[in-house]
Amino acid sequence: MENRTRVVILAAGKGTRMKSDLPKVLALLNGKPMISYLLEAVRKSGVDPRPVIVVGYEKEKVMKTLGTGYDYAIQAEQLGTGHAVMSTEGMLKNNTDQVVVFYGDHPFIKPETIKNLVNTHLQSGRKINMGVVKVADFEDWRAFFYTDSRLIRNENGNIVKDVQFRDASDEEKKTKEVNPCYFCFSADWLWQKLKILNTNNDQKQYYLTDLVKIAIEEKTEIGSVEIDPYEALGADSKEELEMLEKLSK
Repeated sequence: MENRTRVVILAAGKGTRMKSDLPKVLALLNGKPMISYLLEAVRKSGVDPRPVIVVGYEKEKVMKTLGTGYDYAIQAEQLGTGHAVMSTEGMLKNNTDQVVVFYGDHPFIKPETIKNLVNTHLQSGRKINMGVVKVADFEDWRAFFYTDSRLIRNENGNIVKDVQFRDASDEEKKTKEVNPCYFCFSADWLWQKLKILNTNNDQKQYYLTDLVKIAIEEKTEIGSVEIDPYEALGADSKEELEMLEKLSK
């Protein structure tokens, strides 16, 4: 049977804060490219035997390093995470029912978590399901999550707001539930809503996370799967990469 669930991995960024000429996802974690851990978890999950990798900066280097076992989508200009997913539409539209999106700089996610996210989506019938992380505090290694967007729920437990850290009130910043950007979308809904993303933000980029806001505004219920905080860790800088190496020992 044709596989109707596809995994999209965003790997187009330069990673300026890594202070290296390598594309961010090729930064070495314990001697292996950071993205290779995620690719291994996807393979073991059995969700998609041939994930789509969105490449951009130094795309030839990424493709050569990772090899021919994947489909590659080209993001010619790096105009944000939403724009990166837009670049896969031509390849996936009309042959995909669910699209799972991960960022290539999250190396610790487990195969079981990937399966759980997809199964929850399939069973729920919702248009969007997302991974969420709850922490007891933002101390020690959990400080990684301090600047993540906060998820606000209503009295029924439904997600009613996803607020960027820089836009959050002091009260909202105290919220210990954050968005690590692990998503599963119904494909038709995804292609439709990507078309209404805009660049009305300080970075002038199309943000994938704005789809959460669109769902909330349209009163589309958002499903969630709680993820172990360790599995949601990612590295944006050399210092963070070194911290991940210590935590993975």
